[in-house]
Amino acid sequence: MTTVSSRTRRMHPLPIRIMHWTNALSMIIMIGSGWKIYNDEVIFGFLHFPQDIVLGIWAQHALQWHFFGMWILAFNGLFYLAYGIATGRFARLFFPIRPREVVAEMVAALTFRLKHADLTHYNAVQKVLYVGVIAIIIVQVVSGLAIWKPVQFSFLVSLFGGFQGARLAHFLGMAAIVGFMVVHVALALLVPRTILAMLTGGPAVPAEDPHPEGAPAPTTPH
Repeated sequence: MTTVSSRTRRMHPLPIRIMHWTNALSMIIMIGSGWKIYNDEVIFGFLHFPQDIVLGIWAQHALQWHFFGMWILAFNGLFYLAYGIATGRFARLFFPIRPREVVAEMVAALTFRLKHADLTHYNAVQKVLYVGVIAIIIVQVVSGLAIWKPVQFSFLVSLFGGFQGARLAHFLGMAAIVGFMVVHVALALLVPRTILAMLTGGPAVPAEDPHPEGAPAPTTPH
């Protein structure tokens, strides 16, 4: 059994694990309730979400669930951003992003040849997905505020070209997040150890390593 000494720590510290699963729960709540709200005033006439997959008996009920999920997501997201920036986790795990690596690893993923032997290192596809979904969630919060209080936040509404523009941006953002979740789960199922790592903390990494979460350490010429 591997123990974590004072000179090592887990790849996914406890705060990250708590925030990850809290975020997952809040997103499921917001997506399910959001689909019910959408059904009450559709944007695309051909698209309605089945009652079996929405959250809420009626639109007002769904709104209550949506706000519940929103506050969880907002506070959890702020803590996540603060933690990721303050600890340097984002810089170590998410950057740099090289387009050539992204293309190569997307091809590998689509042909089920994506290798992930080292859990402490995020591949290019993961980096793009994580950075992208963080940006999308920020836009979702802004567009959501514009839809919720269009008069009070009229300056936000204007960013989207009007109320309907904000609704469309919010809907497209939701679709992108659902797509992210599908890809994220699919990649996790391809490498089940990543799921276990987010439950247990994953492999131990040196605490004193300036690149403890996967970024390769610079080499010094001899």
